[in-house]
Amino acid sequence: MAEQNTTGPDTESRIPTVIADELHIVYRVNGAKTGKGSATAALSRILKRGSDDAARGVRKVHAVRGVSFIAYRGEAIGLIGSNGSGKSTLLRAIAGLLPAEKGKVYTDGQPSLLGVNAALMNDLTGERNVILGGLAMGMSREQIRERYEEIVDFSGINEKGDFITLPMRTYSSGMAARLRFSIAAAKDHDVLMIDEALATGDRKFQKRSEARIRELRKEAGTVFLVSHNNKSIRDTCDRVLWLERGELRMDGPTDEVLKEYEKFTGK
Repeated sequence: MAEQNTTGPDTESRIPTVIADELHIVYRVNGAKTGKGSATAALSRILKRGSDDAARGVRKVHAVRGVSFIAYRGEAIGLIGSNGSGKSTLLRAIAGLLPAEKGKVYTDGQPSLLGVNAALMNDLTGERNVILGGLAMGMSREQIRERYEEIVDFSGINEKGDFITLPMRTYSSGMAARLRFSIAAAKDHDVLMIDEALATGDRKFQKRSEARIRELRKEAGTVFLVSHNNKSIRDTCDRVLWLERGELRMDGPTDEVLKEYEKFTGK
């Protein structure tokens, strides 16, 4: 097991926001071939086979394996690891989007997951998505109106035209990602989880994003950042969780963990 991190705010004032206790997450993937015949006949065959996953042609993927850690208010925590190491799965479990196979996740307040692939409605304008995104995060219409111009300005959507009034389907992937981040960053969060959001956009936007994350930390939130960009992790986070093959390999101060990770990857 990775050694528990002891960095961050003074011990006496530390308030836990997320606790993962021997957390296991298992995906079940239907690996059976498509069969022919009526749906009624297929259902009958399934019921006869019972609940055994192997008998039903279901493959198990053990994505997170016994991960334990405590996150505290005021921390910005980077999540690093090879592709498929379980980083995004862990965030989805913290957000309550995936059930635990074993173990528990405890959160203080409402976790908010922001990902580059987070769903906004492509047929609606950026303006409408700002409103809907704000409402989905629990902001009132008055709060959205007060922060609307700030959200649009922060995203840079309108720097090269009035894109905020156009449907999202006309946006580049980078523009859409910047707008998603800007919507999420407009609200103070108990726990904000960012999945690769800083990998998009130019350096100017990345600097704005990093500055906003630091503001969120000062406002007593906890931030998790998944990124393959070690510089973004160094600039933003004071603590890092390193996952490999679903296991927590190391948990500690950013520089220490990244040094070991860079030895491991050879970068």
